[in-house]
Amino acid sequence: MPDYSFEHSAIDAGFSPVAGTDEAGRGPLAGPVYAAAVILPPDLDIPGLNDSKKLSEKKREALYRVITEKAVSWGIAFADAGEIDELNILNASQLAMRRAVAMLSPAPAMVLVDGNVARGFSMPTKTIVKGDALSMSVAAASILAKVARDRYCLEMDRLYPAYQFAKHKGYPTAEHMEIVRKLGPCPLHRKTFLNFLDK
Repeated sequence: MPDYSFEHSAIDAGFSPVAGTDEAGRGPLAGPVYAAAVILPPDLDIPGLNDSKKLSEKKREALYRVITEKAVSWGIAFADAGEIDELNILNASQLAMRRAVAMLSPAPAMVLVDGNVARGFSMPTKTIVKGDALSMSVAAASILAKVARDRYCLEMDRLYPAYQFAKHKGYPTAEHMEIVRKLGPCPLHRKTFLNFLDK
């Protein structure tokens, strides 16, 4: 379960406030990659907070409300399919995270970044592999990013009902891939992710 160890280490080293950032949606064939950044009050207890992938949709939605109400500051941003195709998914994810961090007020003195890459941030960063399962602020960011992206997919399902985005959220399920083979990609699809069409 995540705790505040990484946040405390940063604060003890003179970096305050500390933000966590994470992304959602690196793997899908369609739609943006979302990212969130969160500054939590030191030692705020949020029961059940964990890596978004380990939580039910209902639990994520409930935690989303708690986080957005109790955080010192939070931001949600994305990089769209065109940016993903242009930059590649890693760089687009980093761009989305930097955009989310830029929305925070006060600006963080340090950012805890989920994963092992942190590029282009204007303040010190610390990368944490599996940070969404270890750091409270990164876990909070993972939930905001996941919920925001899922809500976007529900909206896109209404715009492009034939593609069933509400069901697979853009991920490469067998059913989603078959729909794309049959209908061709829609404007939301990441062109660089459609290699299966060549097979």
